Amino acid sequence: MDPNLVTYSPILNRPQLRWPNGARVAVWIVPNIEHYEYQPKYQRIRDPWPRSPHPDVLGYAQRDYGNRVGLWRLFDLTDEFNIRCTVSLSMTVIQHYPAILEAMEKRNWELMSHGIYNTRYHWNFTPEEERAAMLESREIHRRLTGREQKGWFSPAITNTMNTFDLAAECGYDYTADLYHDDQPFPLNVKTGRLISVPYSVDNNDVILHRRGEETADFVRQIKDHFDTVYEEGAEQGRVMCIALHPYWVGQPHRIRVFRQALEYILSHSGVWVTTGGDIADWFNANHRPAIDSHLAAREAANG
Repeated sequence: MDPNLVTYSPILNRPQLRWPNGARVAVWIVPNIEHYEYQPKYQRIRDPWPRSPHPDVLGYAQRDYGNRVGLWRLFDLTDEFNIRCTVSLSMTVIQHYPAILEAMEKRNWELMSHGIYNTRYHWNFTPEEERAAMLESREIHRRLTGREQKGWFSPAITNTMNTFDLAAECGYDYTADLYHDDQPFPLNVKTGRLISVPYSVDNNDVILHRRGEETADFVRQIKDHFDTVYEEGAEQGRVMCIALHPYWVGQPHRIRVFRQALEYILSHSGVWVTTGGDIADWFNANHRPAIDSHLAAREAANG
């Protein structure tokens, strides 16, 4: 990552961030609703299906379970708690599966681009290829929802050196490609403006699964994480992301346990459960001038 992309600023020295209604923590819940190609088009750096030769029926079928079954359990659970999610979306999902689009639109979920397919990695993409993927994402979203897309998150976390400049150029308001902070933060892009909204590869069900942990471990980690940022948020507002994959958390033996995490967070006052786009909008309208002035003063003091 270009060291000039993000100006260094210790969180304790920044202007005080306050969320709507004095909330301590902005919580955004991010289901990754993805589509995986049965036989991927690109294999430049890493084979999406390491159980070669293709097709990898096991790998594909495990992920397909999320869109067929697991997601619908997650819809029921978030409906119960009246939670509006931000979807990390492979854009071809809403082309291939109109029922999923209809269900997300019914709930007014925000659709953040997670690229075209989650098997089309952007590593080694030329700027022209990456720009084309971003513009195609926006076109699909605009055509099928009638709205402009606010958030960009590279497929399978395969951002390039050009990702952030291109995201700003293509009209995105925020990116989830950085995990460097507990607050939104402005990025130094060549044109326009872009902020990072903190995503998580720690509070992330599939990452824990790869470490051999199970749902009870995931729930305990979420509670511990929340307790820390909730305490800190009394002085300086924080963001907490919970990243989910319906093919994992939507399994029958996991969805019931994950409920405990939501119950725990929502039992606290001063919690703003919201979307990435609303976090970005609030930050830009209410806190961006203060943080910009703070960073400019630091730069001037450092000569």
